[in-house]
Amino acid sequence: GIEFIDSYVFNKAEYVRFNSTVGRFVGYTEHGVKNAEARNSDAGILGQEQGELERVCKPNADIDYSTILDKT
Repeated sequence: GIEFIDSYVFNKAEYVRFNSTVGRFVGYTEHGVKNAEARNSDAGILGQEQGELERVCKPNADIDYSTILDKT
C-alpha cells in the first residue's frame, strides 16, 4: 500500500507529522503536540491532508515506481 507522510520541520527538527495510515497529526515536541491537537480538531485541514493520498500519491505512484526501478 501507499502511505502519505507530511512532516513539518523547524531548525532541522521534525515537530509534527501527518500520517495517512494513522489518519491524524502526531506531535513530537511540546509545540508539535499542541499544533497536532489544533490541526486534528480542524475538519478542513484534516480532510485536506487525508485527501492528498488520493490526489497526489496514487496518481503519481506508477510514474515514481517506474523512475526508481529504471535506475536500479
